[in-house]
Amino acid sequence: MKIIDINTWNRAEHYQFFKGMDYPQYNICMNIDITHFLDCVKKKKLPFYYAMIYASSTVLNEFEEFRYRIHNDQVVLHDRVHPSFTDMSKDTDLFKIVTINLDGTMEEFIDVAKKKSEEQKEYFPMADMAGRDDLIYITCIPWISFTHLSHTINLKQEDACERISWGKYFVQEEKTLLPFSVQVNHAFVDGYYVGRYVERLQEYLDNFQ
Repeated sequence: MKIIDINTWNRAEHYQFFKGMDYPQYNICMNIDITHFLDCVKKKKLPFYYAMIYASSTVLNEFEEFRYRIHNDQVVLHDRVHPSFTDMSKDTDLFKIVTINLDGTMEEFIDVAKKKSEEQKEYFPMADMAGRDDLIYITCIPWISFTHLSHTINLKQEDACERISWGKYFVQEEKTLLPFSVQVNHAFVDGYYVGRYVERLQEYLDNFQ
């Protein structure tokens, strides 16, 4: 974790402007093409949800704009941010929040994610998230091909953890499309960077092996 010197930071003016907003977060929704990625994941017999968590988190970490946080009234840049995602067990319709580090290959990550989710009995294990702001909040609504999404959130200007979500994929003009949502804090992330992230994610999915 690196502490940012506001006095020499080229984003200082933008940061101060948006940090003063009552609600500095914004959300962008779009469809992304998962035709190739979904086919590969199925051939590898990998669970799509966990594979998509790994893909979206891995690409997000390529951009430092998504790794800034406000920590103890200071701007910090994390070396890496990690997924904290919703999951459901087969025997209940209630979800739980599972938090793990983004480590290893996709297959290794999935093995850890599955094991952690299966063994976790608590719905909201706050000890896993206590004191951490190096997290990406991820959820999936696989029953709906949404066109817009909003999140429950505490109105805290210092909350800069991204919220990544997707819905039910669908076929259109021979392409499989996934409703995809990115919510960020404008103090750190402009629409330009969301655009770069989505472009890079699409490239990752199109070239997945």
